[in-house]
Amino acid sequence: MLGNLGFSYVGLIYLLMLFIPNILWAKNQPKGYDYKNENKILLLLERIGQVLVTGTVLIFSNFNMQEWSIWSIWLILSAIFMIMYELWWIRYFNGNKELKDFYSSFIGIPLAGATLPVIGFLLLGIYGKVIWLVLSTIILGIGHIGIHIQHLKELNR
Repeated sequence: MLGNLGFSYVGLIYLLMLFIPNILWAKNQPKGYDYKNENKILLLLERIGQVLVTGTVLIFSNFNMQEWSIWSIWLILSAIFMIMYELWWIRYFNGNKELKDFYSSFIGIPLAGATLPVIGFLLLGIYGKVIWLVLSTIILGIGHIGIHIQHLKELNR
């Protein structure tokens, strides 16, 4: 449950799946996007979670492909959520790039841009049996999804 220290290529792939679209988004932000009024506690949790998830997912080899077992289902589910996250970004980049697009759902999952990667990393933590990634992802999820909920509420006002 604590994890085996060692480099995780799966963790690196997941981080690339997370960072590349976000780097592209920085140059394609929706009109009217405003982050100045974000809840400071949620922002702090998001930042702490980002650092913890980034470090944790890279330093435990438990996330790498292992011999097929019932636990492999967690990796498959995790990968599905990360692929859905990439598909959500493709839809965003091919759309009008409006605020409503940025806070949209995908296949019935609300706030998909925030929710899908959090679920993906959480399931990866379960697959690797690394409590540190599970806890880090929960911290990230509270902050990241919480901020997105705040933005969506402001958008709907």
